[in-house]
Amino acid sequence: MEVRNLEPKALWNHFADLNAVPRPSKKEERVIQFMMDFGKSLGLETIKDGIGNVIIKKPATPGMENRQTVVLQSHLDMVHQKNADTVFDFEKQGIEMFVDNDWVKAKGTTLGADNGIGVATIMATLAASDIEHPAIEALFTIDEETGMTGAMKIDPKNISGTILLNLDTEDDTEISIGCAGGIDTNTTMNLVLESLPADYVGIEISLRGLLGGHSGMDIHLGRGNSNKLMNRLLYHLTSIVDLRLVSLHGGSLRNAIPRESTAVIAVHKDVKAQVVNRIESFTAILTEEYQSIETEMKWSVKDASVSSQVVSQSDLEKILHSIYAVPNGVFRMSPDMADLVEASSSLAKVDVADGKYSTQSLQRSSVDSTKADVANAVRAAFESNGVDVVQNGEYPGWKPLPDSDIVQLMTKLYRTRFNEEPQVKACHAGLECGILGKHFPQMEMISFGPNIHGAHSPDEKVQISSVQKYWGLYLETLKNIPAK
Repeated sequence: MEVRNLEPKALWNHFADLNAVPRPSKKEERVIQFMMDFGKSLGLETIKDGIGNVIIKKPATPGMENRQTVVLQSHLDMVHQKNADTVFDFEKQGIEMFVDNDWVKAKGTTLGADNGIGVATIMATLAASDIEHPAIEALFTIDEETGMTGAMKIDPKNISGTILLNLDTEDDTEISIGCAGGIDTNTTMNLVLESLPADYVGIEISLRGLLGGHSGMDIHLGRGNSNKLMNRLLYHLTSIVDLRLVSLHGGSLRNAIPRESTAVIAVHKDVKAQVVNRIESFTAILTEEYQSIETEMKWSVKDASVSSQVVSQSDLEKILHSIYAVPNGVFRMSPDMADLVEASSSLAKVDVADGKYSTQSLQRSSVDSTKADVANAVRAAFESNGVDVVQNGEYPGWKPLPDSDIVQLMTKLYRTRFNEEPQVKACHAGLECGILGKHFPQMEMISFGPNIHGAHSPDEKVQISSVQKYWGLYLETLKNIPAK
């Protein structure tokens, strides 16, 4: 079945239209224009603010004029990731989707259901003539995935609504009422290069096939981090042989658990066979450690050509020690909310090339003090090894208000509609609600959405039946927004 033939058709057709538009974070010009054209084609007031957020306003349907104005909010950008063997140009191509039983997936790339399903939901509402709703302010933010710039720099004068529905949650049993804040840690070090000794030959080591995923929502699942695993291997090899590092590349996005890593090393030709055997035996140990989680982990070794310059041995030690020392994964569980990760860190990207060593990592926490604590731990791991650290992009968390009117309303609607209790909870992802709450402190906010698995990875998929469930709850919520 084609995606456009799925129900609800209006939502899926708008999702297909959206996915035809390239929309990487920080390069949203095309999708901004797409959304501006969409709003104007409906004859609705359409605004682009100074940072690039798009606001489309639609009056209440007859009989709903006395209800509170609702802000419907989703972000326009999407994470661009693909499998190593997938040929795809995110700058020029639309996402190639297909239906697999009850799921919509993409061919070797991220799908863009995060947050394209939310955007399509709002588009379907704006274009509809048969949906009951109060006055709507549709807020499409930019650059959520790489800094939440749109939410940070929004012009508040364009928004007057008192209730915000954020459509960026990825579990249809959840009603999200809080989230983590975050801070980026970026590091750099200029490397001393040395001449490659005579009779040294190159070996390329690659790690592929890890699950990856969202570094907030999936951080507690024990998935492998390709940067940490590759570092363990290199650290082990340096204990048994004179190893020279030529290059190292792992991960791609600051908010995704890294799935792949490639290292090029050089060793004396007389010990090459011994080194290859050690690589195979040690990677077998790593594979066994993760066998119940990372079922597709794949290590490979092949000959490589190498340049005449390699990283000095003293700098190689600094690289390996800093990566080994940096915290990664769950830092602290919340003592106040069951099963909630309070603080975490993810070493997302490592690069060694052209005389430079750099890393990117993201620290998250729902508590400002532990966010500072994990950020300091990461800083210390690098600075103690002579690596320069810059921390920026900090954004606040969203404090839960479980007794707010919108939380009580949606909990009741969910219970009545599905005959079960929703999970009213905070999440470890960074939702824009925390930032928007700083701009609009009196606004009540809630976040919900359909089942989306594997966000931020090429395994991303959205469940068709769950979209139908979510759509029904969404429509019921719009109908029951309280009076002013």
